[in-house]
Amino acid sequence: MSVRIDPGNTDQLRAWDGAEGAFWAAEAELFEHALHRYDHSLLRAAGILPGNKVLDVGCGTGSLTRAVAERNHPGTALGVDLSSPMVAIASRSAEVAGLRNVEFLQADAQVYPFADDEFDVVVSRTGSMFFADQLAAFENLARTTRPGGRLALLSWRSAAENEWFTSLAAALSAGRELPSPPAGAPGPFSHADTARVTEVLVAAGFDKPSFEALDEPMYFGPDVPTAERFVLGVLGWLVDGLDDETRAQALEALRIDLQTHLTAEGVAYASSAWLIGSRAV
Repeated sequence: MSVRIDPGNTDQLRAWDGAEGAFWAAEAELFEHALHRYDHSLLRAAGILPGNKVLDVGCGTGSLTRAVAERNHPGTALGVDLSSPMVAIASRSAEVAGLRNVEFLQADAQVYPFADDEFDVVVSRTGSMFFADQLAAFENLARTTRPGGRLALLSWRSAAENEWFTSLAAALSAGRELPSPPAGAPGPFSHADTARVTEVLVAAGFDKPSFEALDEPMYFGPDVPTAERFVLGVLGWLVDGLDDETRAQALEALRIDLQTHLTAEGVAYASSAWLIGSRAV
């Protein structure tokens, strides 16, 4: 592993630069479509202008970074992610789109030595919740954001407010009591507590942030078989270690749950996020 990381992010690198990242890269179109309804609000909050230099943290396969690059020309857009498979897909997609003002880099944004005051805008779509050390990560991002530069984050609200997680996890739990992650631990819901996020961002060098509650459907595929493959690629760890009978029961419960969420546009679940906005001091 040649990429420089904070030791606390070792597990994240192992996942995103391994099988999990490879799955996300292979299913890039599905993943990018899943969250696309949030993009307009996130880009609005970012307030990107022509000529801006923009950093996209946890860029994945690059759909948000490409959208930024289309808006900020002749400025530049840099997407960073721990996953080399996803960064490779992002680079190829930008090349196919003919975007010459965008670059992608495998990097840990918590420790990467960005230049001081390098960026006018920092954005992240469901990527900034996974830092092992939130304060250190946002200190690094504040350092590389010019004074007055904008920060725009899209992060999940609590697990209880996100049907896509509660419903799917319940189906795959097979009646088991699933453990809850420790408070403040890296994960999809680590930004749900607005007081904690505010404390971290202000301590890191950003102004007191604003929080806008957003609710949008999250899509998992055009049909149940596609959605089942998608879900098991993301949450399949919930059935690891189950005996054959229990695993079969969990998978059947999943198929039933997916079928009940099949709409004319595909399999969709309710989701709830915070749109977090701030400026570097």
